[in-house]
This record gives sequence, C-alpha cells and structure tokens, in this order.
Amino acid sequence: MRAGASSPPRATTALFGGEDAPARSEAVNGDLALEFRNHRLENGLEIIAETNDDAHSTSVAFIVRTGARDESDDVAGVSHFLEHMCFKGTPRRSADDVNREFDEIGAHYNAFTSEECTAYYASVLPEYQEPSVDLLADILRPSLRPDDFDMEKKVILEEIQMYLDQPPFGMDDRIKQLHLSGHPLARSVLGTSASVGGLTPERMRDYFTSRYSADNVFVAAAGKVDFDALVEQVAARCGDWKPAGARRDTPPAVSQPRFEVVHRPSATQEYVLELADAPASEDADRYAAKLLATIVGDDSGSRMFWELVDSGLAETASLGHYEYLGVGMFYTWLACEPELVEENLARLHAIYEQVEADGFSEDELRQAKNKVKSRVVLSSERPQSRLFNVGGNWLQRREYRAVADDLKSLDDVSIADLHAVLRKFPLSRYTTITVGPRADVRRPGS
Repeated sequence: MRAGASSPPRATTALFGGEDAPARSEAVNGDLALEFRNHRLENGLEIIAETNDDAHSTSVAFIVRTGARDESDDVAGVSHFLEHMCFKGTPRRSADDVNREFDEIGAHYNAFTSEECTAYYASVLPEYQEPSVDLLADILRPSLRPDDFDMEKKVILEEIQMYLDQPPFGMDDRIKQLHLSGHPLARSVLGTSASVGGLTPERMRDYFTSRYSADNVFVAAAGKVDFDALVEQVAARCGDWKPAGARRDTPPAVSQPRFEVVHRPSATQEYVLELADAPASEDADRYAAKLLATIVGDDSGSRMFWELVDSGLAETASLGHYEYLGVGMFYTWLACEPELVEENLARLHAIYEQVEADGFSEDELRQAKNKVKSRVVLSSERPQSRLFNVGGNWLQRREYRAVADDLKSLDDVSIADLHAVLRKFPLSRYTTITVGPRADVRRPGS
C-alpha cells in the first residue's frame, strides 16, 4: 500500500454470480442509464466496466485474484509484501517516477491486499484514462530488486509490530485462527514476523509468476469510461502476459466455538471480539445476513447500541457480516471498562438468545432496509465506490449487479429469511476473545 493512504471501504452488499455473464447489458439507476461491458483477451485477461457517460471521473483497477488465503504458512504475508514491491519501481520507471506520474495526472491512487485479492487502482479525470492504465499495468510488472526487497522487508516487519501494539493487538487474526481451525481464511494478511522475516526474493518471484498471470488478473473500471479504448489500452500493455493456470481452493470452514482471555496489562480498556458462522459470498442469504447484522449490531439504533452503548455500558459495540468464497462470518466488536466486561459478555449473549427465540419485527426490518439501501445508493454516486462493487462482484462470482439489483435483493428479504439465517447460522454459537488488563475474565454462565 502506498504510504499514508487508506484502504477502500468494504461493499455494503455483496456481490456475484454465474459463469456466463453477458458481454453487454444495461442497468437503470433512477433516471441514470448505465452500461456493463466485458471483454476477454486471448491470454485470458478479462476487462469489465460499468460505463456512465454522465459521470465526471474514471476509476480503473487491476485486480489480482490472490491474497492471504492463497499462501502457505511459510510464506504468509507474501501477497501484501508483493503489493509493496509493486510501487518500488519497474524496468520502465523508478519508484519516484511512479509516484510523480500519478501525481502529474491528479490521480487518487493506492493499492490494498485482502484475504482474497490484491487490487491496484486509480481515479482520474476521464482524459487521463490511458496514462492511468499505463501506470497500473506497468507496476504489475515490478523489478523486484533485492535491495528494494531488503528495505521493504524492514518496513513490513515494523508494520506487523505496530499492528500487534494497537488494539485489538492482533486478536482479529487470532480469533479467526481459533474459530476456523486452520482454514486458509484464518491466515493473517500481514503474515508473521517469522514468515516475512524468512521470505527470500526467489520465493517472492516464484509466487509472483504463479499468481500475477494473465488468467488470474482482471481489469475493472467505472464512471466515464471509453470501453473500446480501454480494451485497446489494456491489450497493448498486457496482451503478452502469460497464463499460469492459477487455482484457488474454497473449502468450507469447520468451526469450533472457543473462549480465550489475553492479558494485556498496558491496555486501558477491555476489548471483546466474537466470531460466528454466517452466509458466504455465493450464498443468496447474504442480503438477509446484512440486514440481520444491521438490526442486531449497527452503530446506531440497533439492539446492541441501545443495550450497551446508549446505556453507557460500552464505548462501542457492533455486529457486522463479512463474506468470502466458501465462508461467511458474523463479527462482533466491543470495547468497555475492564470491570464491566463480564456483564457485557452476558448482555451480548442474551441479545443473541433473544433474537433466536423471538425473531425480529417488521418495523426493525423496514428500518434496516432503509439504512442499508441508503448506504448503497449514496456510495454508488462515486465511480470509485462503484469500481469496488463491480470489481468485487466479478472477483467472487463473475457477476455484474447494478445498484437496482442490490436494492431489489434487499427489498425481497422477508422476516422469514432472517429467521432462516438464524436457524442455519445461530448467533449464540461463537468464539470469544477478550484482550485487556483483565486476566481473570470468566465465560458467561461459568
């Protein structure tokens, strides 16, 4: 990731479908006509775009289907490390050239690595579509010089340590390891000090060759996009990239609820993380899961908010739904005064049990729909937000979904759908980690 910049937001709704997506389709968002286009180069690299002639900016991303879940334990963190190296220079440009040329065209640019992808993106004025494509394509063929490798390794080892020194002190990775029992999605995006420290330039090059191949990369665009020109621009720069037959395993998780207390004497608050199973990205119930999480744990007006935050028992308490290929997660986060942690753990469990026993009201569902639909529509007004939505859908299921499609899927969710999700994925079956100055936190009911 480029220094000093932040990761893009997660899509509010999730994202994708069949193998036979249309080469061209139209979608209507209010009075705004959008067009979806896609094209595959002979080497397997795909180009997709949601074009909007009324937009005033263009957003382009090169998305690599590789992330923490595609690594092995001994090279954990290599995807993120490689993302850093892509900004260290290419055979055509130095690192300074890359940053200067992006700045010269006024680009908002960055990159991020997740469990499932590494994405490099730029948002520009429409007249700078071609130079942004040229820059992005170029950095995906980095020099990977040993001197840069050694320097960047120190940066990443410092980043890992900084991550472990800040709340929740690496426990968001630890809880996945506990609950998901060694599943690839439990692997840390940053890796560990041991895995990153032991990585060599040769192993990184091998990983790069196997994953940054033509058939494992696609280009996504949104906004005022000249699609025919985009295809020509990408073909000119990436047409000679070779396919490598990269594959990804997406096994279901075998979860195991557990309880762990981590003693951090230097912390001033007690932090609670809870993880439960949830619908995966290919599950049609993912929309119901989003609405369920909004009712139970949105940061305002939810059951957790009124019970824990508005009452002053916790500084923050929220529940979110996160989706991946083959695996979904309901993720609870809470921070409170150390002496209140056991009471809050009991109240969280009571909330879960109550929704499983009594369900939800139509008023709660209607309010949740209004909240989520509002977020979907507001975020859709920026081409960069649409870029991540369109690209995310294609990454997970090779499906295009217009804003209207997401809104309809939300509208179609019924109370019965929420209750069906709870039966398949009970909130009361979860792993808990507490981290803070308390070493003697007791599990509720123990």
